[in-house]
Amino acid sequence: MDVLRILEELHEEAVLRPRSFGPITWGLNRDEVSMLITKVRASLPSELKIAVQTVRDSERIVDTAREDAYMTVEGARKEGERVIAEANLEAQRILDQAKIQQERMISESEILKISKAQSEEIRNAAEREASQMRKGAEKYAYDVLSHLEAVVGKIMTSVDRSKTEIRPEQATAVAPVRERVRA
Repeated sequence: MDVLRILEELHEEAVLRPRSFGPITWGLNRDEVSMLITKVRASLPSELKIAVQTVRDSERIVDTAREDAYMTVEGARKEGERVIAEANLEAQRILDQAKIQQERMISESEILKISKAQSEEIRNAAEREASQMRKGAEKYAYDVLSHLEAVVGKIMTSVDRSKTEIRPEQATAVAPVRERVRA
């Protein structure tokens, strides 16, 4: 119970706003009521006045603390929203980089697959060409040897003929020379 506040209300009702009708005022004597209220205030213990002031100060401090707490909570909420927004932006940036990296890796994988397929195709073509060249070289060598055999055969036939022609005439003279060469 706030005694001083009640005394203030009494002072307002009795002294500051008396009941009147035109120039006539009725009820309490304003000066006497005012003097009694002043005496009551003066007779109150100073501890009560200090307590009332302390209560008013504490209410003011509590109100200030509430405002400070509200401002702190509001600031923390805004800071939290800002941090969350920054985190979301950073997460989105990281996801975008990961997607780019993934696409690059997929692209590199595709390039690698294509490169392997092309190198396999080139190797197979080279093997086919080498096989064809080997067959061509073997055919050429066979043809050259066959031609050489034919030429050599002709030469041998010619040599044998020549030998046959020469032999009866110089058969006696050549035979001892051959025998000397063998010995």
